[in-house]
Amino acid sequence: MKIKGAVKFFTIALVIVSLFQLSFSWVTYRVEQKAKAFANGDLEKERAYLDSIGREVVYNIGVKKYTYLQCKASELNLGLDLQGGMNVTLELSQDELLRGLANNNPDANFNKAVTMAAEAHKTSQKDFVELFGDAYKQVDPNGQLAAIFANSSNKDKVKLTSSNAEVLSYLKVETDLAIERSFKVLRTRIDKFGVTQPNIQKLEGTGRIIIELPGVDNPARVRKLLQGTAKLEFYTTYDNPVAYNFLTQANEVIKKLNIAPIDTTKADSAKATNALADIGGAKTKTDTTAAKKDTANKQQMTAEQFQKENPLLALIMPVADEKGQLSPNGSWCGTSAIRDTAKINAMLARPEVRAVIPSDVKFAWEYKGIGENGGAVRLHALKTERNGEAAMSGERVIQANRDISQVTGQVEVNMAMDGQGTTEWKNLTRENVGHSIAIVLDNLVYSSPNVQNEIPNGRSVINGGFSEEEAMDLSNVLKSGKLPATTRIVEEAVVGPTLGAEAISQGLWSMIVATIIILIFMVLYYNNSGYIADFAVLLNVFFIIGVLASMGAALTLPGIAGIVLTIGMAVDANVLINERVKDELQNARSLKNAIADGYQHASSSIIDSNLTTLLAGFVMYIFGTGPVQGFAITLIIGILSSMFTAVLFTRVVTEWWLDKGNEVKYATAKTMNAFKNFHYDWVGNRKKFYMFSGAIIICGFISMFTKGFTLGVDFKGGYTYVVQLSKPVETTDIRHSLETVLGSAPEVKKFGTDNKVKITTTYRIDDITPTVADEVQAKVVEGLNKVDDKTTILSSAKVGPTIANDVKTGSFWAVIISLVGIGLYILVRFRKIQYTIGAIIALTHDVLMMLSFYSIFDGILPFAMEVDQTFIAAILTIIGFSINDTVVVFDRIREFLNIHKREEDTASIINNALNNTLNRTIITSLTVFMVTLVLFIFGGEVIRGFTFSLLVGIIFGTYSSLAIATPIVIDFDRKAKK
Repeated sequence: MKIKGAVKFFTIALVIVSLFQLSFSWVTYRVEQKAKAFANGDLEKERAYLDSIGREVVYNIGVKKYTYLQCKASELNLGLDLQGGMNVTLELSQDELLRGLANNNPDANFNKAVTMAAEAHKTSQKDFVELFGDAYKQVDPNGQLAAIFANSSNKDKVKLTSSNAEVLSYLKVETDLAIERSFKVLRTRIDKFGVTQPNIQKLEGTGRIIIELPGVDNPARVRKLLQGTAKLEFYTTYDNPVAYNFLTQANEVIKKLNIAPIDTTKADSAKATNALADIGGAKTKTDTTAAKKDTANKQQMTAEQFQKENPLLALIMPVADEKGQLSPNGSWCGTSAIRDTAKINAMLARPEVRAVIPSDVKFAWEYKGIGENGGAVRLHALKTERNGEAAMSGERVIQANRDISQVTGQVEVNMAMDGQGTTEWKNLTRENVGHSIAIVLDNLVYSSPNVQNEIPNGRSVINGGFSEEEAMDLSNVLKSGKLPATTRIVEEAVVGPTLGAEAISQGLWSMIVATIIILIFMVLYYNNSGYIADFAVLLNVFFIIGVLASMGAALTLPGIAGIVLTIGMAVDANVLINERVKDELQNARSLKNAIADGYQHASSSIIDSNLTTLLAGFVMYIFGTGPVQGFAITLIIGILSSMFTAVLFTRVVTEWWLDKGNEVKYATAKTMNAFKNFHYDWVGNRKKFYMFSGAIIICGFISMFTKGFTLGVDFKGGYTYVVQLSKPVETTDIRHSLETVLGSAPEVKKFGTDNKVKITTTYRIDDITPTVADEVQAKVVEGLNKVDDKTTILSSAKVGPTIANDVKTGSFWAVIISLVGIGLYILVRFRKIQYTIGAIIALTHDVLMMLSFYSIFDGILPFAMEVDQTFIAAILTIIGFSINDTVVVFDRIREFLNIHKREEDTASIINNALNNTLNRTIITSLTVFMVTLVLFIFGGEVIRGFTFSLLVGIIFGTYSSLAIATPIVIDFDRKAKK
């Protein structure tokens, strides 16, 4: 093997990288165990502990140091189904956005077109602006959009002479910018929410934003946070010396009240003081130097004395020059460690403290951290008006853009006001020349520029050493007040910690049991070569988890199912190799030559079969969401890893073992000749197979058209709740009780145990009121309390009609694209259309078999059999598995036909090829079936329907590879010859 050195290097490198990535999980686990021990069951105390050490170094590898937050960000993520939390898909209210761009124009045709577009958007894949353009053309064919959208705020972009196409182009750009602004605002809100490892991402081209919040226990608060419109305000400010004097007065009051900073880390006081001395050092010299008086005090006092005498000022570094003199200008009045901001807020909010501070003083933090690791944040002193509000609202901003100064060459932000705003801004800037005006969004300071002169024309330039990204952020913030558009929750999933812990237990047990079964089976069947295969399988699992950690991907329950399934499918490559080596040994080859030839002959089939399965995995990832994507990621990584470990790594280990003078055995006495004397006329009996499959599919079609399917919530829309009851209750009683409060009967099914049920309802699913989810859940709880007043909602989900339609459409195309893609690959690989036709018909047969079984047995078997995203994932997985099997069979047929070119009895040659590969086909299918059966038994109710469909698919996928695909090839080949 010529690349043996490269394989060794890559293996060692991948092991080191995986160990390094997984080490972060170990470090965070140790830190969190210390936090639990310190808190002794007090969750608030535990959170305070972790907050306090968030930016302290907890992991030192010599060349680099990592803080707790950095380790937490790099650890292996657990999906919400394993740790609990909330997943939300938000959609920007684009109809509201268009009305805002038109200044709420009362034109009847315009408003009718917007309403039509909003309705069409529920069932269409088109962009909202495109739908609006189509609707407006339908309502008013000769109408001019420029007359509706042209106004003083966009006079440079939309003129009265602009065509409809130009206006629609402008609307598309503005819509995209509004979505970007919403994304920025939501990201800032989430960062301040205090959730560990939050995830927020845009779904390009949809106007949607996905937010994942692990561990949240207050969904109502999250909904309120995410759906509130951003509030932009302009505040006048107090200068630093005046503001610092307020802090000094507050400090004296706090000292008298004997409120000391809480020491959550039990670290010594000197260390805490030294840490404070370094805050913000990376920014400016004023960040690191205290006021002259406080510097002297610190030199004369011990750290503990200073903290006692200055409980507030010990947490806030003043803004001073190198000589210790307070900076005379600017609203920035101090810098604090982020971990101390909650303590400072609590101190400043006390009634005794507010009594000595003027009523118009409002302290606010900046929106982002500064200094090393972003561990510090600036405090600003704002001045409110008599009504407690800001001096000016952000609604008056009509334009804001990032620009480059022609004088300094630095990045700056240009801002423009409307007519009323120009007057207000002129007065505000005239009265505050020499002072700062703070730009505040959602009570966070984004900028606080100093006013140089009165600004009479409503156009301002804001500069402050911005980076490109900072300037873009600020311009987005300024524009966010211009078009207040709400966000709607169109999809939501909440998983309680109890269900998450149960999922972890079920997932781990299924993985452990499946792995043990595979390891034992391989040794029993393949002798000591089974140990090498086992080592490769274990290494494969290690690589999968390591790569998941390095990618920042989350491990979900479907992901664990993907690992378990990958374990079974990874055995396939080892089985192929071992069977080919056994064949070579029976042809009187030496062991070393047999191994070399076995690997060579098996490699082609392994690559072909894995690439087709990989295609199905990529299709799942592209078209799936949530659990389906989690499954797809794991499957993709597992396939790539198993190809490396099975084809390359096992050969290096085998040759190393042989070089040491040891013997490698590929079978036991009982398994050496397994299936060797099996002779079955697959070709001659093909019509019987056609009749058998046809009968099942016809029964399936009858069931589909009469009985139909039970659609999952992600296909039909609605609310779903998994409920824990304190006692077993009949589902009919629950359904009747809920019908009285919901107005219609929901779907109620047992969910695993007798005291768990799954409730699905479409009650108020079209209602876009921000509080509707809470109100629906309250109604469900009200109905449940009539039959059991001690119920617990373990998880909930909401899928809006727009999302449901997208999921159905995406699922359809996922299956079609998989079939077409695989068909094209088979055509390229085997160069005969008959092979492609055989493969596509066999795969279609497998899909119809699964659909038939799901329809026929729905309501008969004692578990949920819903057609949803996970069922589509099962179909795509079986397509990959079945084509994997079919490719190996086709490959062996092609090999036999090439060897026996001169023989005329083609049917006998093909039968021999099928019987020859039967050993591999049965063993592979059996191993995959066994691990899937383990998933079915131990994986829990959440994936039971999914694993059942896989079991059905494995049986019929194996059957179709032998009894459908090849006979179809023969029949079409005969027609071609005629």
